[in-house]
Amino acid sequence: MDSMEINKGMAAILVAGIMFFLTGLIGMHLVTETRLEKPAIAIQGAPEAVAATGAAKPEALPPIGPMLAKADVAAGESTVKKLCSSCHTVAEGGKAGVGPNLYAVVGGAHGHMEGFNYSAGMKAKAGPWTFDALNAWLHKPALYIPGTRMAFAGINNDQQRADVIAYLRSLSHTPVPLPAN
Repeated sequence: MDSMEINKGMAAILVAGIMFFLTGLIGMHLVTETRLEKPAIAIQGAPEAVAATGAAKPEALPPIGPMLAKADVAAGESTVKKLCSSCHTVAEGGKAGVGPNLYAVVGGAHGHMEGFNYSAGMKAKAGPWTFDALNAWLHKPALYIPGTRMAFAGINNDQQRADVIAYLRSLSHTPVPLPAN
């Protein structure tokens, strides 16, 4: 094969790539997408969509007290090992992983671990981790603290969340008393 033929082939590939790029660039500027303010066709009985600027309304969670009364600490430990241990440690005095150490988190401040780089939303959150706060956090972290760095969707099962909270409560020399039912 002649080197001139190889050059012609490479030039053809290069020209085709440039043409493909330019066609996409021109098309992107010619066609613009506009979002509709409301659906073009109204469907009866369909739930209303959340407006682009509006936030989703938080779901009303059942009271955590009765669920904690029948919570299974061993099941909570199993769930924590399965869902949380890839990012968090639970040993007393343990180092932070991707997330902070969770020892004595129940009753502790929202940004309880010294030296850990919490998100701005977490730093701004005042007060201790109460049972209700942990319940809301574990249900949907991004809804509880918008802008959180924690990439965890949450635990939808109410009793499973109560089991996790009961286990986290047990990770302390002096566990916080359970709420009255």
